[in-house]
Amino acid sequence: MTEKTPLSEFVPYQLSITSNAVSGRIALEYRQRFGLSVPEWRVMAVLGDSGPLTQRELTGLTLMDKVAVNRACRVLEERGLVYRRPNEQDGRSHHLDLTESGTLMRDEIMPLALEMERRLFSTFTDREVAQFRSLLERVRGEVKDLDADDIDSANFGVR
Repeated sequence: MTEKTPLSEFVPYQLSITSNAVSGRIALEYRQRFGLSVPEWRVMAVLGDSGPLTQRELTGLTLMDKVAVNRACRVLEERGLVYRRPNEQDGRSHHLDLTESGTLMRDEIMPLALEMERRLFSTFTDREVAQFRSLLERVRGEVKDLDADDIDSANFGVR
């Protein structure tokens, strides 16, 4: 029997390891079937939903590190799945968008992604899935306003 530790009950840790487990399993499928990493797929999915974006906008929408976004964009461009064109409003950046091949691949992946989501939540009711989504949105919203400046760790026995 595994003893519970304070970390195992820390909700941010639970979110992180759950996310890693789900992403890791899904990444295996994307890698084996399409030769894509999770960051590459996220960039493709966001571009497919949003249309042309700058790398800065992609970083903001995916909440990925800018180096990971840069690397994913470079790989996708080399594979002919994404193209870049100058940003007419800002000459220092470019807009990225899916090529025809990228759009075709995204359209092939989406049914797989949706089926994996369906299977992942197959033991949940529709109401539970909706509630789970709502709770995740609330947590994401709270993160924006989270400020630890006024927390004194001495108050919690941390030295």
